Amino acid sequence: MRPTLVVAAVLFPVAVSGEPTRKAKVFVPDSKSWEMSGGFAATGDVAGGGIRGGAQPQTAEITEQIMEKCPEIIVTMRLPNADYVLLLEHQGGKGLLRKDNKFVVYNKDGDAIKSGSTKTLGGSVKDACTAILQDWKSHEPEAEQSPPKPEGPPRP
Repeated sequence: MRPTLVVAAVLFPVAVSGEPTRKAKVFVPDSKSWEMSGGFAATGDVAGGGIRGGAQPQTAEITEQIMEKCPEIIVTMRLPNADYVLLLEHQGGKGLLRKDNKFVVYNKDGDAIKSGSTKTLGGSVKDACTAILQDWKSHEPEAEQSPPKPEGPPRP
């Protein structure tokens, strides 16, 4: 008898709250971050140097950070399904104390709702997630709004 009561107690809050609300979906386009580094040195008759660099896409890392820091948001690969677009770019070659991650969040209408820059990729993701969740809560989709309750008893 007790296991039945426990199951009923676990299911009761789900029945009361109704269907779960839809989560905001964000599209993360391919990251086009570049990084270059190099150096040159010479002493007496000997000199040497080198340079290296190239593209360092961070799309997978951005997606991982969103899923870790913002479980209330779904990352989608399909732009038509997205409620938001998150552009995040890393600017390499800056000093340790300078901000080198820039981000912009666009809503479904293409309007920028938040932009900024941070020292870390995680900081940019956190700021973007906060902006998305605030906007999502303030503009709850019509499909999720409950229909108006009829006033008084129903008419025959």
